[in-house]
Amino acid sequence: MRVGVPQLRGLRMRLVVAFALVAALAAASTGALTFREARTSVLQQSQDTVIKVLRTQVDRLAPDIGFPPDEAGLRRLAADVAEAEPAGTWRVLVVYGGLSATSDPDDPFEEVTPDLRRAVDTSSATVFQRVTSGDHTSLVVGMSVAYALSAADYAVLPSGIQVFLTVPQTREAAYVDALVAAVQRATVPALALAVLLALLAARGVLRPVRALRSATRSIAEGRLDTRLAVQGSDELADLSHTFNETAAALEESVAELRGMEARARRFAADVSHELRTPLAAMSAVTDVLDEDAGHLDPDTATAVRLISEETVKLARLVDDLMEISRFDAGAAVLHLDEIDLAESLRRTLSARAWTDLVDVDLPPPDALRGRVDPRRLDVVVANLVGNALRHGGRPVRVRLYEVHRGDRSFEGAERLAVIEVLDSGPGIPDSVLPHVFERFYKSDAARTRTEGSGLGLAITAENVRVHGGTVRAANRPEGGAVFTVELPLRSDESPGRSGT
Repeated sequence: MRVGVPQLRGLRMRLVVAFALVAALAAASTGALTFREARTSVLQQSQDTVIKVLRTQVDRLAPDIGFPPDEAGLRRLAADVAEAEPAGTWRVLVVYGGLSATSDPDDPFEEVTPDLRRAVDTSSATVFQRVTSGDHTSLVVGMSVAYALSAADYAVLPSGIQVFLTVPQTREAAYVDALVAAVQRATVPALALAVLLALLAARGVLRPVRALRSATRSIAEGRLDTRLAVQGSDELADLSHTFNETAAALEESVAELRGMEARARRFAADVSHELRTPLAAMSAVTDVLDEDAGHLDPDTATAVRLISEETVKLARLVDDLMEISRFDAGAAVLHLDEIDLAESLRRTLSARAWTDLVDVDLPPPDALRGRVDPRRLDVVVANLVGNALRHGGRPVRVRLYEVHRGDRSFEGAERLAVIEVLDSGPGIPDSVLPHVFERFYKSDAARTRTEGSGLGLAITAENVRVHGGTVRAANRPEGGAVFTVELPLRSDESPGRSGT
C-alpha cells in the first residue's frame, strides 16, 4: 500500500485551511497596523514631551548665560538642562563656535551625527533624530538658542549656541516589546476562533452537500423517488430544488420507458404465445406434405419444401422469442442438478448428430462434476457449436476443463468449469466482437436473412448469466474464433439461484 502526503481534497479541509489562512493574514495585518500605530504614538508622545521640556528649560536658562559665553557657562547650562529630568537619564551637549561642554565631563557624546548638526545650523526649529547603537535606541534632539534684540522687540537673532540632548528610549522600547507580545498572544486565539468558525461554516455547507451525495447515490441505486429537503433561499437551496426537479423528470421518464418496455415484452410474449398454436397446426400440415412431396410435380414439391423450411424457422423463432421474453420478465428458473459435465456435452453433440463434425477435448467420466441446469447447459453448448459450424470453419473443437479463481490453498477459492468452442474460420471482425451477443445483430447490413433466429447467442449469454457465469468471444492468433464460457462449480451443499 502506497503511503503519500495527504492532499487537501476534502471540502471540509479546504474550508478550514482557507479560514485559517484568512484569519492568520487578518491577524498579522491587524497586528502589524496596530503595532505600527501604537509604536508611532508612543514614540511621538515621548518625543513631544522631551522637546517641550527641553524648550521650556532652555528658554528659562538662556537669559542667565553671559554673552559671549565661556566654557564654564556652557558647562553650567548643560548641567542645568540635564537636571530637568529627575531620573538623570538626560545627557546634554552645548556647543558655541569651537567651544563645547557636556553635562558629564567624561561623556564623549557620540550620538550627534553630522546630519543633525547641519540640520540645526540651517533651521531655527527643533530637530530630532533616533540613533541606534547596538541594542539601544536613543532620541537625539538639537536646537539653536536665540535671543531678543530688546525687551519690546519680538525680533530674535541666533545666539550661535546649540543645545543637543540625548534621551535613552528604554521605557519606550519596553512598551513596544509589550505590544509585540500582546499581538503574538492575540494571534493564537484568533487562529483558534477562525478554525472553529471554519468548522461551523464547513458543517453548514457540507450538510446539504452530503445530503446531495446521498441522494445521488440513492438515485444511482434505482430509488428514483428520492428527494432533497429544500431549506432557505441560497445557492445550495437552488441546487437542491434543481436536483428535485431533475429527479422528478428522470423518474417520470424512466417510468414511461419501463412501461413501454413492459408493454413491448408483453406484446412479444403474447404474439409468440398466440403464434404457437397455428404454427403447431402448420407444422403438422407441412410434415404431411413433406411425406407426399415425392408424389407431387416438381414445382409443387419445391414450394412444399420451402413452406416446410420456413415453418420450421418460424417455429424456432417463436420458441426463442418466448425464451428471451422469460429472461426479460425475470421468470427464468434454474433447475440445478449434479451432473457429469463432460457426459452432458457428449449427449448434446450426439443428439444433433455433430459427433463426427466436432473434435472434443473432454476430461474422463466423472472427473468434472457440478450443479447446473442440464437443459440450459445443453442450449448453451448447442448454440455455440451450431454457430461455429454455420459461420466458422472446420475443424470445430470443444474443450472442457477446470480452473480455480484465487489461491487454491485457501478454502474460499472458486472452482470454475471452462467450456471453449473453437473454429477454424476467418474469425470475427473487430467491429463485430462487442456486439455478437446482442439480439438480432447483423454484421452485414445487406444480409437480411439468417439460418437461425438471430437470438441464439443472446439466449446463450442469458443462460450463462443466470448460472452466475460469463461468456466472451475472441479471435485466436492462429486464426478462427473462440467462445469461452465460465461456469461456477457448485457442490451438492451449495445453494443455487432459481431466477434472474
